[in-house]
Formats: sequence, structure tokens, C-alpha cells
Amino acid sequence: MKRTLTAAVILTAASLSPALAEEKVTIEFAYPYSHLFDVTYEKILPKFNAQYPHIEVVMRATYESYEDGTNTILREAVSGDLPDVTMQGLNRQAILVEKGIAKSLEPYIAKEADFEKDGYHAAMLELGTFNERVHGLPFSVSLPVGYYNMDLMSQAGITEMPRTWDEVVATCKSLRAAGVNNPIFWGWNITGNWFLQALMWSQGAPTMKEGAFNVAADEGLTSLETMHTIFRECDMQNLEWKEALASFSAGQVAMMFWSTSALGAVERSQGDFTLKTGPFPGIGGTPQGLPAGGNSAMLVSTSEDPKELEAAWLWLKFITSGEGAADVARTTGYMPPNKAANEIILADFYKNNPNKQTAVDQLPLLREWQAYPGDNGLAITQVIYDGIESIVVGESDDMQELQEELVEEVEDLLPTKGS
Repeated sequence: MKRTLTAAVILTAASLSPALAEEKVTIEFAYPYSHLFDVTYEKILPKFNAQYPHIEVVMRATYESYEDGTNTILREAVSGDLPDVTMQGLNRQAILVEKGIAKSLEPYIAKEADFEKDGYHAAMLELGTFNERVHGLPFSVSLPVGYYNMDLMSQAGITEMPRTWDEVVATCKSLRAAGVNNPIFWGWNITGNWFLQALMWSQGAPTMKEGAFNVAADEGLTSLETMHTIFRECDMQNLEWKEALASFSAGQVAMMFWSTSALGAVERSQGDFTLKTGPFPGIGGTPQGLPAGGNSAMLVSTSEDPKELEAAWLWLKFITSGEGAADVARTTGYMPPNKAANEIILADFYKNNPNKQTAVDQLPLLREWQAYPGDNGLAITQVIYDGIESIVVGESDDMQELQEELVEEVEDLLPTKGS
């Protein structure tokens, strides 16, 4: 089922003269996480309509998650029902390029007299570049951060935000002693095993290395043991992620470790308490790196109409640069991937929004959000999810044994070398 995000598109079409209405070009667009991004596109769409009144952007039903978005596009590629532009998780772009679904954006970029690749943060643009050709322009980029209910923290006499996971555990114990029943939610169930990769990169280690599952290394065991300590010592409740965000917003959770992406949504639904964000804690010290989260705009249109393809490019370019990119920061906790949006349009924004500055301060730590190679990438994500969940629910306590099980299962799903 297709739907439009707002009535703005229809109203714009109705106001056009008959001659212009006949020339209207319609493109279809699909994106994830309605609870995060609906408000963003409600801001962007009228600006786009004002600049390009001949283009109608039809919004398809939103994807539930990045995994759902990739699965949907793979199905639609088979059925021949692809949208023109899709937003995909930064770690899910490769499979769409490998299967020839996502088109190179180089021909469109080459025609733009004022398009500067340097305007995009290099590390962010690199995530959508394959064989030296850009296939995805980053739209929103996030890093993991800490969210703190400072009223509950003060109840336990805590004024400083923890900087390591050992300090987090100590803070949990102080909060419980002060009567806080739910001291923490740690985002193990966030999309794409992102927090496992955060713990790995915190130690300077990638999750995948030379085609092999690097959780087999010492850093992998340390990551699993760190999770086990947090879950057990903090007695963390097993909350579904939407429930966790709602509980924190309602003032029921003292510390939440999650993507900065949710900051806008949390602030809009926040109860009566003081909210502060802080850097993502490290293992024994400051993290050596953190995975870049977020999504990228990809052209997947099957149209052969030059006007429709040009319209799709204009939409894709608009939402990833200038005012379009700036609205990402204004409405969410994501960071714009475009330097112009960050340094010019939003010059005073972060000064006035210190909770959103936290992720920007961590940009030097930006590392690749890795995908698992081959056709079983989504299945590998689920295997790891199930393994971490076994820690959360108390089924797994021997982390070395769990490490061995995960490595065996994942390696069975990875492509064999040379295939």
C-alpha cells in the first residue's frame, strides 16, 4: 500500500495551472523508522515542493527497521515494484550494489556544476562508495551516546556521567541503593548488531576482518564479557527497544545507552526531568572508535524515463544537502553528513542544543558500520542477535562458550574464500 506523508503534495498539485499539472513528474520514496523520520520529511517536503513544484513525491509505507528495508527492496527487485529512491542503513548498501539494484550516482554528480563531494564528510561519503563510484549519499549519521535522567542520578548523589563501563556498573549499584528500580537500558537490540560493533571498535577492532568473523579474537570475548557484566551487575530488564525508549522518556529509566538518532523523539515525549547526553563509555578508557550509524539515499528506480530519473536525483540531492540535511539535525539527534549543513546553516544550532553536540564531538571516532558479506548477511545479524539475547534473558553465562558457538554459526554462513 502506498501513502503520502502529508497533504502538502496534493495541495501543491491542486494549485498548479493545467499546463504545469500535465507536466508533473511523480516519484516514489521509501524510508525507515516513521517515529524518527516522519517529522523530518514533514519539514523537508514543503521546501522541496516550493523549489520543484512539478515533482510529486509519493511516500511508500515506512520500513520497520533497516533489516526490513533491505529485505523489502530485495523482494521488490524480484517483483519489479521498486521505488525510485530508498533509504537504506549504512551497513546495508553493499548488497544492493552487488546485486545491481542500486544505481551509480556518478553520472548525475558529473552534471552538477556546483556539486562538491568534498561537501560531505569523507568518512560518511566513503560508506556509500564502491569501486570508487558513489552509490549512496549519506542522509543521516549517528553515533552511540549515553542518555541520563539527571533527576534520578541526583537522587543517588551522582553528578558526573560515567566514562567507562565499570563506572556504569558502579553507578547502577548506587542508583539501586537509592531506590531507583530500573537504573539502565543498554541498547543490545538496536539494528545491525550495532552495539557489539561499538564494543569491538572501542577496542580498535573491527567485527569483520579480512572476510573472517573477528569476534573470535580476544576483543570479541572482552565484548561479550562486558555485556554480561552490564546485564547481570545492573540487573537490566529485558525491554523491547521501543518500550525502552518510552520508559526512559517517561522518567522510569536513569541511564539509557542508545543511538543519538532518538534524541529528537525522546525530547518531544520527555517527562518532567532534566535530560543530559554524554559520550559513549569505553572499556577501561575512552573508546578508540565507534561505528557510524544512520542511513543513505540510494537510486533504485527501474524507470527509463529521463524526466523521472532526473526528478529522483533532484529529491535525493535535496534531502542530503543544504536545508534538507539541516532538517535532519533539527528534528532528530542525527548529524547531517554535509559540512555546509553542519558548519554554515547550523552554525549556532549545536551551541543552543548541547545534548545534540555530544555525538558531533565524537565524530573523530567514526568508523565503518560493517556489513556481513554474502547472501547470508541478514541471517548472520539474526544469529548474533539471538546470541546476545541469550545473555540478556539469563540463558548464557559462559562467555567463552558463547563466543565459540557464535563463531562457529557465523563462519558457516559466511561465503567461503574464493567463492
